[in-house]
Amino acid sequence: MEANASVDMFSKVLENQLLQTTKLVEEHLDSEIQKLDQMDEDELERLKEKRLEALKKAQQQKQEWLSKGHGEYREIPSERDFFQEVKESKKVVCHFYRDSTFRCKILDRHLVILSKKHLETKFLKLNVEKAPFLCERLRIKVIPTLALVKDGKTQDFVVGFSDLGNTDDFTTETLEWRLGCSDILNYRFINLTHRFNALPVKIPETYFMDTDKLILKFI
Repeated sequence: MEANASVDMFSKVLENQLLQTTKLVEEHLDSEIQKLDQMDEDELERLKEKRLEALKKAQQQKQEWLSKGHGEYREIPSERDFFQEVKESKKVVCHFYRDSTFRCKILDRHLVILSKKHLETKFLKLNVEKAPFLCERLRIKVIPTLALVKDGKTQDFVVGFSDLGNTDDFTTETLEWRLGCSDILNYRFINLTHRFNALPVKIPETYFMDTDKLILKFI
């Protein structure tokens, strides 16, 4: 009964917030369309140049990320490499794993997918047996654990599967959502299809940061 009530509460909160988001986005789009209708040719040309410049910068940023090892999920050989990797990139997800732990292999499959989708974030894995000092420093006691590092500092952890519905069958989207809660990757859309089969342990509360981004964080 209590679990069903939590699901209903979660469902109602999300649906209400998404309706509000849809309304805000529609109002924003209407405003932008109105601005375009009122622009003369010179203003439209300047807008075109601005967008081309933005695309150029985005491409440059993509190449920079790729040069630093983004876009793939890879293993680093030692804890010394960990410090260098997080120093180079603004956002890093590091999977602390052990070969004998089967749940680590489950996480591997999802992280491969997310590493290709989210170039803005670096995805790494490190064998805990090769990183005793780092595990002690970060107080990593449960395997698997994801360390979420931003600007060189560990901001959050995903410990085991407790935040992923306490199931081995969680979806890649659920993990993506959880990482988005910590702002460790750019997450801009929430699909409600997984809300019943992969709920976090705690009911999230929702906050609007802007009209096209819904951030959820845990109570």
